[in-house]
Amino acid sequence: MAKLDILEFPDPRLRLNALPVEAFDAALKKLADDMLETMYAAPGIGLAATQVNAPKRLLVVDVSEAHDAPLVLVNPELLDSRGSEVCQEGCLSFPGVFADVQRKEWVRVKAQDVSGKLFELETDGLLAVCIQHEMDHLVGKVFVDYLSPLKRSLLLRKLEKQRRKAG
Repeated sequence: MAKLDILEFPDPRLRLNALPVEAFDAALKKLADDMLETMYAAPGIGLAATQVNAPKRLLVVDVSEAHDAPLVLVNPELLDSRGSEVCQEGCLSFPGVFADVQRKEWVRVKAQDVSGKLFELETDGLLAVCIQHEMDHLVGKVFVDYLSPLKRSLLLRKLEKQRRKAG
């Protein structure tokens, strides 16, 4: 496995629409494994392929404390959602930046695994939020898009200040 480079905002590749995965082969399995390794090392709980410059409809998540419940969703589709909750979100493409974002509290998604087998998943809480966040990446949307212009501006200034400090 190999650790991948994570694109950071405002990289324009984060705004691309991902293409559907059609080939369920060893390269897809390797990409998913590399994404999981990258996500764990970051550390994070979710990563979309677009964040590692692979414009494919693929995402990985693991919200377990022990990092032992990896979930790979290929070509995910939101089938249903309910409720509403506000959670503080961060993003590996926005290191050190967090904001309250309103999401659905329950979702049902349809996806494929790395071998192409279809499955459905119903979930709530942190996993539901994480899946929604990563699915947004697949259509070129980032979590700061949910914020008011003022809050977005403040967070982006904070991010720029952090980058200047880091050198």
